Amino acid sequence: MSLTGANLGATGSDGHQGGRPNDAVVEWFDSHCHLQSDYLADEEGAGGQEAETHREPHATRLAATIARASEAGVTRMVCVGTDATTSREAVDLVRRMARADSVATAVGVQMWATVGLHPHDAINGVETLDSILGAELPDLGVGSDAGSAVGSDAVSAVGSDAVSAVGSDVGSDANNPSTIVVGIGECGLDYHYDHSPRDAQRAAFAAQIGLAFRHRLALVIHTREAWDDTIDILVATGVPEHTIIHCFTGGPEEARRCLDLGASLSFSGVVTFKTAVEVREAAQICPIDRLLIETDSPFLTPAPHRGSPNEPARVPLVGATIAAVKGVSRELVAEVSTRNARASFGL
Repeated sequence: MSLTGANLGATGSDGHQGGRPNDAVVEWFDSHCHLQSDYLADEEGAGGQEAETHREPHATRLAATIARASEAGVTRMVCVGTDATTSREAVDLVRRMARADSVATAVGVQMWATVGLHPHDAINGVETLDSILGAELPDLGVGSDAGSAVGSDAVSAVGSDAVSAVGSDVGSDANNPSTIVVGIGECGLDYHYDHSPRDAQRAAFAAQIGLAFRHRLALVIHTREAWDDTIDILVATGVPEHTIIHCFTGGPEEARRCLDLGASLSFSGVVTFKTAVEVREAAQICPIDRLLIETDSPFLTPAPHRGSPNEPARVPLVGATIAAVKGVSRELVAEVSTRNARASFGL
């Protein structure tokens, strides 16, 4: 099968939404999106921290976004934090949407949050997340020596045996009692932009791996142009049971390395891009029970809507491309990727 076709993701007939599946019973799970105020697009398409003036209130934009997601069959989503501010906003947003009188409840959409420090902001320090995790997961000893030790030890001993047992030691506290926070991240390494020094990125990543172990939460990883260090740190610290490589952009070789560690791969709109041949090859070899789907909205809008802000309603376009690449039905991809997301986030 040729994986070079430009129309792999162009299955939706609606110019704005992602295109509702033919079978209305099909439901999708957006495993990674950003719905906080600075990210969310309005009806005129202003989003991604643009056009801050003259924008509709966040509540209005959020309600419209959730309604469109429901119409497209996207009934579950995880709102991802990238620093203390956006993590707190994600938690608060999800809590509001869980109320009986919320728009999400009205249209049958369920939402959860993650708390994390993006590598761009690693210089701020993982301790900036302590108050949020302490409030949401009060019984798990946030800020104890176990969590902080992972960061310093792992970075100094990457590639050695010094911290090979850290994961099993730290992961012995207690089960996650939160119904709001289901993951740590997104965290990891970004050597493309290097907005934070690489030493700070590595330390923050290792420390958040420790938090995922400690709280028995999914680990959501961002890695860009940093595959070797990402793998080395995971090997040194241990890999949490539910580890997700978000917005996977590697090829088959990187996919195999991540899968060999026990991680799952989450594919975004990038898989629909004409030039993303290696990403589609990675999706092709990824076992279907280790595959998740996301939008990473408002970024990485899938074809044929590139150039406009992304949103959860476009998950079916990503799913359709995955189905085409793997030679299976969209319904199967929706069912299995939803099941995988629920298992990864403990839902």
